Amino acid sequence: MTAQAEETDRASFAREWEEWHAAHERVLADPHGFLAITSLRWLDATPTRFPDAPGAWSSTHDGVVVELDDGEELTLDGQVLRGRHDFGVIAERGGLFPAAGDAVIEVAKRGGHDILRPRHPDNALLTAFTGTPAYAPDPRWARTGRYLPFDTPRPTTVGAVVEGLQHVYDAPGEVEFALDGTTHRLTAFNGRTPGSLLVLFTDATSGVTTYAANRSLTVAAPDADGTVLVDFNRAANLPCAYTDLATCPLPPAENRLPVAIEAGEKTPTGAAPGHASS
Repeated sequence: MTAQAEETDRASFAREWEEWHAAHERVLADPHGFLAITSLRWLDATPTRFPDAPGAWSSTHDGVVVELDDGEELTLDGQVLRGRHDFGVIAERGGLFPAAGDAVIEVAKRGGHDILRPRHPDNALLTAFTGTPAYAPDPRWARTGRYLPFDTPRPTTVGAVVEGLQHVYDAPGEVEFALDGTTHRLTAFNGRTPGSLLVLFTDATSGVTTYAANRSLTVAAPDADGTVLVDFNRAANLPCAYTDLATCPLPPAENRLPVAIEAGEKTPTGAAPGHASS
């Protein structure tokens, strides 16, 4: 490759990364995104009212219930909810988002517990958000690797940034890549899009220049021969890097890399103090 072609290639690489990072920042800045969360409520059998959400909320064997007083209402999928409403049993890692005025009230299940997370667009954490620092994109950190599927998916239990909470994910296989002559393997979970993979990891920068508890990396679906691109330039913070009101999973023990991955997103300004040394 000529010097000019190499320079053009690096410029294209940087431009594509900037587009990715800008899209990630837009998700964070969404009026009802994670930065809009004003509280995290763990529901139980006692109907309880909270200052940032209408109604009295409880968790029953039949699912989450809200009891709305006269003058209170929620809107879900175009339907106005008044009085008592049964949301039913919510699947693990699932959630519903009924609207309350300009806010939405997330009703979800995490680690087997029903939770409530009101999201208000005027939350100070959201209105003060100015962006996430990151390392400059560098092609060195985009490694060609291999996907090594397990014979059958392995249920994998990991901890969470919330003390005592655990998450269970099916791990379909591992991602293998080489860096400076050393081969590394990371347990991979299923990604959001069919065939894609999600890797949670820490490395020698964690707690120094990057968020201590975890970072995540999406890996596109493997090629027919198992080839994957492990691009650490796109290592992203999870919501717990920004707020104590998240329930993010921690990486499995084998995903704690001993090398410094000086790529991807850094510790946010004003990172959630409760997890700074997790």
